[in-house]
Amino acid sequence: MPDAAPAARMPDLLRPRGSNQVGMRQFNERTVLQALRVHGSLPKAELARLTGLSAQTIGLITARLEEDGLIVKQSRVRGRIGQPSVPLALNPDGAFAIGVKVGRRGAEWLLIDFTAQVRERHAMAYDFPDAEALLPAIAQHTHRLRDGLGPLAARTVGVGLAAPFLLGGWHRTLGLSKAQSDLWNGMDLGAEVRQRTDLPVIFARDTVAACVAELVSGRGHDLKSFLYVFVDTFVGGGLVLNSHLHGGAHGNAGALASLPMQRVRDAQRDADAAPPQLIAEASLWELEQRLQREGVDPDAAYDERALQPPFADATRAWLASAAEALAHAIASGTAMLDLADVVMDGSMSRPLQQALLEATRAALDGCNWEGLWRPQLHGGRVGAQACALGGAMLPLHVNFAPDHEVFLKAG
Repeated sequence: MPDAAPAARMPDLLRPRGSNQVGMRQFNERTVLQALRVHGSLPKAELARLTGLSAQTIGLITARLEEDGLIVKQSRVRGRIGQPSVPLALNPDGAFAIGVKVGRRGAEWLLIDFTAQVRERHAMAYDFPDAEALLPAIAQHTHRLRDGLGPLAARTVGVGLAAPFLLGGWHRTLGLSKAQSDLWNGMDLGAEVRQRTDLPVIFARDTVAACVAELVSGRGHDLKSFLYVFVDTFVGGGLVLNSHLHGGAHGNAGALASLPMQRVRDAQRDADAAPPQLIAEASLWELEQRLQREGVDPDAAYDERALQPPFADATRAWLASAAEALAHAIASGTAMLDLADVVMDGSMSRPLQQALLEATRAALDGCNWEGLWRPQLHGGRVGAQACALGGAMLPLHVNFAPDHEVFLKAG
């Protein structure tokens, strides 16, 4: 680990650059950092090979990054032909970021270091968020996480806020009043959080943030393109194309919750009905309702109890219904995007995730794949923290990745 002095210094990479020449230097520095993030510790010769930069340029860049406290030297590697090499690695204390997830059932705060490892976590549960309580809590926990770093607090580069675009959406499903719904739908949550902290704040849809976490720290290391499904209180998703997060025209690509499950003309037999959506079949909210009707704790939908008595019967019924709906969504997505892979994760226990994967694979067997190539369905690796973790990764990416628009990984 570096000495205390460089740890307290603000890295030059966080300061604005002016000239084209300096901008190119910053790009090269970020390219080196990205190579270390993707591949782990590397000697200078390997960094030069991977980045296409000269050995002299790599030497200058790594000296500067080490001076800024962003990378550290590791122990020499001996036992090979030639001079022992000195691997370089990201310094965990080089920078920090805070991720905030605001959900319909709870909020979560994560502090991550420069290697995207979680240093501290706070959580807050509720039936539905109350703005007067939640907004001050967001500021309180954010400041507590940063201030807890002591002299390293100045290395906190920002806050990534992950929340639904319309937190008050589907208010009838949630049993909310129109006034409650309108309050949240009319609120610019990002602006509200920015007013309560002096840190830069980046906003992303919650399931897009979860997709970011999977792309950077999960299946994204193995898969080039995939449809991402995240089963939370409400189901949602994201889309990765050619190792790039694809946002769409409104940042809403992969919004699976709204996928229709029935033809319009069938729904219109009831003049007041709109076609049902995936959200009504494949969300943990629906499992909560099934458990509540059985007279048991609905919170079991999110933990290990879901597959145990007395919760198991309701859970198995939900699994059958959700798997059929998810298979329909996957087949529809395959027809539109011709993707070879689908990744499914969620805010559930790992045993329930595995059961949902198995049930969905079985449901996919019953789909009509004529004219299509059936994709592989994979389990996500990040889990319930995906939204907050992906949110926290956003400020690190904006400050240190070579491309501000997309997330990059190894080819």
